[in-house]
Order: sequence, then structure tokens, then C-alpha cells
Amino acid sequence: MTASMSSRIALAIAATAAAIWLAPFSALAASAEAVDRSALRVCADPANLPFSNDKGEGFENKIAELLAKELGVPVRYTWYPDSMGFIRNTLRARQCDLVIGTISGNDMLQNTNPYYRSSFSLVYRKESGLSISSLDDEGLKSLEIGAIAGTPPVTLLAQKGLLDHMHSYALVVDTRFEHPGQDLVHDVATGEVDVGILWGPIAGYYAKKETVPLVVVPLRTENPAIRLDYRITMGVRQNEPEWKRDINNLIRSKQVEINAILLDYGIPLLDEQSNPITQ
Repeated sequence: MTASMSSRIALAIAATAAAIWLAPFSALAASAEAVDRSALRVCADPANLPFSNDKGEGFENKIAELLAKELGVPVRYTWYPDSMGFIRNTLRARQCDLVIGTISGNDMLQNTNPYYRSSFSLVYRKESGLSISSLDDEGLKSLEIGAIAGTPPVTLLAQKGLLDHMHSYALVVDTRFEHPGQDLVHDVATGEVDVGILWGPIAGYYAKKETVPLVVVPLRTENPAIRLDYRITMGVRQNEPEWKRDINNLIRSKQVEINAILLDYGIPLLDEQSNPITQ
């Protein structure tokens, strides 16, 4: 939530007055930031496509390269599986300075401004003749549904009495050896399940890689208590306002190029009205 206009004006006046005596402390805080400016030091998973891998094949790798080029420095990675302890052992341990993708509101770090918005999505074969865009569709009651356990759509499937139709795929895995999102999309392509429901970037990326044409349909959030769409930001350490400001400026100046990278990877993007972004 943003402050009202009057509140923002009042805060601005107070900030201006305070700046006179806070200047020495601000300079001290800025100097305490632990960012290594000789490279763009990125915290990333070495085996987590479509997001990142140690071969530089993920869309987060491409976005990191875009930002680094603008900064005029190389990208340097700290690799760690995106699982329990990821932030603690990378960003917080000061082994790196930037997480390229994290959900808005992640209190383990400081979020930048969002640079894309996506949603859990339906995936089904184009040749199936299906035309489903909501979990309220009556047709789901006669279909086999694949979903990642523990994700918000599974809660909705339970509420709608569809769990008997669900094939469950693991949520937490070692990405070096298991790829449940890829497996789910492939099972849709081969007919093992009729419809898949999974996070949009994973759905869109792997759907593009199948030889069978697949349809990817972003789901709208219909119950405010169970969100299906999320804003994705980058992440920096707490108490590093200068670095956060620099990254926000980079996102703003490179948003068109960032969108192009995301769309090239098949990522379903949504605007602020939840309409698809196609270019």
C-alpha cells in the first residue's frame, strides 16, 4: 500500500528537514554497504531451468548479463540450490550481492521494484479441443489433473472437490536430480494427464520445448485469500539502500529488454489489469 498524497507531502517535508543533520549518518550507512562493485555478484541455483543454471541458459542468467553489461562489469556467480538455506548461505553470508528472482514481500531480504508479474497457469494439449481458463470450469470434473503439491492451486482444487482427479508432483526437490515441473508438462504432452497446473514461468518454458503443441493459460486470482498471480522482484541485503536504488534504476531503464527475454522463454506475463503482455 502507498501513503496518501498528503502523507507523502508531510513525509517529504520532514525528510528534507532531517536530511540536514542526518547527512553524516547517511554517508556512514552508505559506506557500510558490502557490495562488490567490480562485478555483478549473483546468487543463483546451478540447475534450476528456466530460471538459472551454471551454463548460463536460464532467463535469470540472461537478465544478469543484461544488467552487468549496463554496469560495465562481468557477472560472477555464487551457486547454491534454491532450497532451505539459500538466502542465508549466499546473500546474507555476503558471498554475492543480488538475487535475480524472488517473490515480492520476501522478508528474508530487501525487495527491489517488481520487474515482472506472472501467474499459476493451466497447460493442455492444443489438439485436445479443451477451452479452459478457470478452475471453476465444469469440464475439469472429468479430466485428470496434474499439479505441484503444496501450491495455491491445490488448495483451490480441494475446495472444489477435485482432489480425486489430481496427480501430485513434488514441490521441494534437489534440482540437480529432479525436475517435477518439466515432468508435469511432459506428462501433459504425452497424455498421462489431461491438464497441468503449475507456476507460469515453468509452464511456459517447458511447453515451448515439447513437440506437441500446448496451450498455456494464466489463471486469474478469484479468491483474494488464495493468490495465483505474483509480482517478482530482485533481492538485495537489508540496509543497502544505495544498491537497491541502483538496481531499481537498472530495472526501469532495461524493462523493455527484460520483457523481451521473458517472452522469448515463453513466460506468461501479466500487466496491472491482469491482461497478458505479448510484446
